[in-house]
Amino acid sequence: MKTPLLGLTPDELKELALRAGLPKYAGGQLAKWLYQRRAMSFDDMTDLPKAGREALSEQFSTGREAPAAVAESADGTKKYLFSTSEGMAVESVMIPDAERKTLCVSSQAGCKMGCKFCMTGRQGFHGNLSAAEILNQFLSVDEAAELTGTVFMGMGEPLDNWDNVRRVLEVLTSPWGFAWSPKRITLSTIGVLPVLKRFLDETKCHLAVSLHNPFPEQRAELMGVEKAWSTREIMELIRRYDFTGQRRVSFEYTMFGGWNDSPRHADELARMLRGLECRVNLIRFHKIPDFPYESSSGEVMEDFRKRLSSRGVTATIRASRGEDIFAACGLLAGRHKQTS
Repeated sequence: MKTPLLGLTPDELKELALRAGLPKYAGGQLAKWLYQRRAMSFDDMTDLPKAGREALSEQFSTGREAPAAVAESADGTKKYLFSTSEGMAVESVMIPDAERKTLCVSSQAGCKMGCKFCMTGRQGFHGNLSAAEILNQFLSVDEAAELTGTVFMGMGEPLDNWDNVRRVLEVLTSPWGFAWSPKRITLSTIGVLPVLKRFLDETKCHLAVSLHNPFPEQRAELMGVEKAWSTREIMELIRRYDFTGQRRVSFEYTMFGGWNDSPRHADELARMLRGLECRVNLIRFHKIPDFPYESSSGEVMEDFRKRLSSRGVTATIRASRGEDIFAACGLLAGRHKQTS
């Protein structure tokens, strides 16, 4: 299998250019073709000598692959299915909202974390996506040139694949890459504590923490990660960083009827977040097979939001999108696996 070039820096591309008999400055040309002109193949790179392009194509690929399938919702949400080099299916979701188009990207095929309410986790872990496979999601959706932001909130735990995700963030934010502001990027994590510190130290991207319950013993029932890296430790780390300026921190809170939606839960959540500049995103649960809980009702979610607000915590109810195309993470890939 040929090595993909997506994910390589200009310096790394310069070394490959020299090995292919091209001048050193061709590394910069390759970076421009890959990230700015978004070339599908070496044949598209018309300012490189033909012999050099042929030499590159013998060992390398650009890393570009078209989606294996696309599903479009009545609300405009689009889910893209991509095949990995290992033959697995991963998902990206394009979410339109007025003038904005946000891409929710996957970082792994499956997931190790085993959260019981997550369809991706039920599929087991099938490998990390390479930097090329992650970047291909950005480049190969129909809306590639119109994307206004991204969330690493698709299949997988991004901090469990930090080396590749960190490389992708470099491409997205570097002048030679996509030249995006870090403010256009949010990374969601359940709290892989040692790597979370690296993310906060090494990037200026926004952070979203999957919390879902403020009581550690209850959180541990559905999220085994609580036993390895506790909510208390995560909050202690987050409070050491400044979120009053350009960088934001938010907390994802999927609401399950009768499990985490009581006034007691709202009060404990408000206590936990007191004094921290943050936002809580209340999320309606997308039902999955063989899981006992249903989503909280709209009325209960609104009461929960108001209770948080009255205690000084900014909270919003996230609109459900793409339910008619299995937009919850892992559902479409799971169905694809069953039928393939």
